[in-house]
Parts: sequence; C-alpha cells; structure tokens
Amino acid sequence: MPNRLQEEIKKKQPFESLEQEAMLNLLRTADRFSNRFGKFFRQFGLTSSQYNILRILRGEGAPLPSLEIAQRMIQAVPAITGLIDRLEAAGLVQRQRSTSDRRVVFVRITPQGRSLLRRIDGPLMELHEACLGHLSHRELRTLIRLLEKAREALDESPE
Repeated sequence: MPNRLQEEIKKKQPFESLEQEAMLNLLRTADRFSNRFGKFFRQFGLTSSQYNILRILRGEGAPLPSLEIAQRMIQAVPAITGLIDRLEAAGLVQRQRSTSDRRVVFVRITPQGRSLLRRIDGPLMELHEACLGHLSHRELRTLIRLLEKAREALDESPE
C-alpha cells in the first residue's frame, strides 16, 4: 500500500529503504517550508538568507566579521559578500574594514535594519505557528531531538 510521499511524488515502487524514505520525506518537507518562508520574506524585500544575516547581527548586538556571519548561517551560502552588498545597498547594514587587518570586514545592522526586523517578528512567529503549531509540545521536542541526532552523523563523518 503506497504511503503519502509515494502518492505525492507518484512513485509506483516502494522505497528501497527506510533511510531513503525518511530522507526524501525530509527533503520534500524542507523544500515546502523553504518555499513558504521564501514567499514570506519576499513581502519584506528580503531573501531567507538576507533575513538570516540581519537576525544574526541583531542577536549579536555588535559588528561581526563577514566570515563569522557566514559560519553562523542556517543555510550555507557561497556568496556572503553579495548578500551583504544587497543589504548595504538597501541601507539595512553597514560595513567597516578593520584597522588592524584590512582583509577583515565588519558588518553591523543599521537602525533601518532593526526596524525592518521588528516589523517581521510578529508575522514570522505566526508563520512558525502555522507550519508547526499542529504538533504537540512533545512531538516538537521529539522532532528537534531527531533532527539534531541526524545532523550528528554528518558532523562526525568526513564529507
């Protein structure tokens, strides 16, 4: 009997393994969430990655080197400089080159960037609730634990 994912992707044969089925479910779910959040952030003139940079800077409360911002991102991005360029052009961040090491560029959030985040905060929490609010507290804790456990295998093994 086909399961829900099999029906969604119109897969006629059973999955080759539970690991494959779990991975494809995870990827399908991540894609759906990514699309939903991407659409949400576009309303504010941002991408998910640009929002992530602003969130990191607000949370730190002090300027950060761009490479450290890249390391803290939820999703790895190959071109942090381009993302910061666009945020700077929009007046949401400012850059300053280090006086002690000219290779290091510090980035800080502007008052305009903080203001934009305050406008996003409430509706974003509502979106989190809309996406996962149907799960119980216990189910959410289990999901978090399982996802962290799945990432552990990636952290421990060479790429």
